[in-house]
Amino acid sequence: MIKVDTLNYPVYFGLESYAILGEYLNKQNYSKLLLLTDSNCNENCLPYFLAHLPTDIPFEIIEFDAGEEAKTLITCEGVLSAMFDLGIDRYSAVIAVGGGVVTDLAGFVASIYMRGIPCFYVPTTLLSMVDASIGGKTGVDLNGVKNGIGTFTMPKMVVIDSTYLETLPAREIKSGYAEMLKHGLILDKNYYNHLRNIAEIDFSDIEILIYHSVVLKNNVIEADPTEKGMRKLLNFGHTVGHAVESYFLSEKSKERLLHGEAIAIGMIVEAYVSTKLANLTEESYLEIKSTLQHIYGIEYLQEKDIKEVLNWLKFDKKNREEVIRMVLLTEIGSSIYDYEVDTDLIISGFSDYLN
Repeated sequence: MIKVDTLNYPVYFGLESYAILGEYLNKQNYSKLLLLTDSNCNENCLPYFLAHLPTDIPFEIIEFDAGEEAKTLITCEGVLSAMFDLGIDRYSAVIAVGGGVVTDLAGFVASIYMRGIPCFYVPTTLLSMVDASIGGKTGVDLNGVKNGIGTFTMPKMVVIDSTYLETLPAREIKSGYAEMLKHGLILDKNYYNHLRNIAEIDFSDIEILIYHSVVLKNNVIEADPTEKGMRKLLNFGHTVGHAVESYFLSEKSKERLLHGEAIAIGMIVEAYVSTKLANLTEESYLEIKSTLQHIYGIEYLQEKDIKEVLNWLKFDKKNREEVIRMVLLTEIGSSIYDYEVDTDLIISGFSDYLN
């Protein structure tokens, strides 16, 4: 049995995890289980999950629309109302079966329903396995701002079964892969070097790589659970990336970017800034840029697009007194946080990204 013990909960890997989850649920004798999922996972993942979960505890299913667009307070209100209607009480538990949107929203709903009921995560996308389900961040978007409302609430258990990845298109796999590359860039040069040539990765052994990413992220979170310091390192690429993602979600003329695709842009721009403020070498920057653009392509942003992205940057949660603060790389595998960055330097980063 592969397992990662965090400060607050265990992360189990593989088919054996369901027996452990079932045993835990039965021991707690919850009054009812709420399976919270989205329209994609209800069809593609939930039947498999139910077939492997050994418990006779009665359950209800609530499904909401798939996609980042559903990650709102309106969706939360609908879910909360349905929970009351279905008789979910404070002795019940929530099991989130889905990707990052599902785990973020389910964790948030569970953390506020009747002042908090237990929540379990069964991530079904690569992004949620290596990122969203680990660390206890919950939340929904507010007025288009990524995770504008949320809590730090740890799940009771996370079950990672890479079988779910077989239901995903390649684009979704690559989206989650961006977070794995980020873990290497900020913490582990050897890991990044292993990942950078995606064509050579044996995805039949993806669970080993997922495990390594979970360990790396967990080491940071154990040192700083509520993001007062070191945990901010995990936001590399996300200052610019979240602004890009929010802009593409809000702009009706734009085709939506997946989270990892936006974060890849952010990592390139922030790596460029790192060459100016944190002594990242030009050689390292060009290697990062080449690798990420090879995997994710180039999003050809116009001047007006960049201007709009800069407007979204003011909502970044790391900002203080309207000053943009960013995670920067000192070298591949090493990073620093809370660097103040001028918007002109970010504009230069976008210009270099496009060249």
